[in-house]
Amino acid sequence: MDTKAGARTNVRRMAQMGMLAAISVVLMLFEIPLPFAPAFYEIDFSEVPVMVGCFTMGPVAGAVIELLKILLNLAINGTDTAGVGEFANFLIGCSLVVPAAVIYKKKRTKMGAVIGMGVGTLFMTFVGCFLNAFVLLPTYAKAFGMPMDALIGMGSAVNGHITSLATFAIFAVAPFNLLKGFLVSVIVLLIYKKISPILKMRLA
Repeated sequence: MDTKAGARTNVRRMAQMGMLAAISVVLMLFEIPLPFAPAFYEIDFSEVPVMVGCFTMGPVAGAVIELLKILLNLAINGTDTAGVGEFANFLIGCSLVVPAAVIYKKKRTKMGAVIGMGVGTLFMTFVGCFLNAFVLLPTYAKAFGMPMDALIGMGSAVNGHITSLATFAIFAVAPFNLLKGFLVSVIVLLIYKKISPILKMRLA
C-alpha cells in the first residue's frame, strides 16, 4: 500500500513538474522590451512557475522544471547558438530559483521566501553578468557574424553609458536581471495563496 502511495506521489510530482514547465514555455512567448537595454534583452515571466515548483517540491525539482522548460523551448523554437545560449539560460534561471528554494526549505515562512528570492535575485544578477560577458554575447556575436563592437554599439544606442563589454554588463545585464528577479518575486508572493490548494504550497 505504501509502495502504491509512493508511486502515486511520484506520478503526481512528475505531472506537476511537466505542467509547470509547459506553462513556463508559454510565458516565454510574452516578452517585454526594456528602454535601458538593446532590443534582444526582453523580460519574460517564465521563471514564475519554476519558482512555484521550487517552493512546492524543493530545489532539485525546480532545477528539473527549469531544464524541462529549456528543452521544450529548444524543441519548439530550435537554437541559433548550437545549444550554448540555452545552456547559459538554464544556469541563469537556476541561479535565481535554486538559492531561493534552498533558503525557503530551511525557513518555511513568508519572510524565508522573501529572503530566498532576494538572495536568488542577487546571485542571478552576478551569474547573468558573468555568463553574458564571457559566454552569451561572444556566442551571439559569432552566431550572427557580428563583431563584438557592433553588439556594444547596439547597447550604446539605447544607453550612452555602455561603451565596452564591462559597461554592457553593468548598465544593461545587471539592471535587467535585478528587475526580472524583483518582478518574478513579487508575482510569486501575490499568487501563492491562490494556487496553494492545488500545489500544496505552504508559505506562512
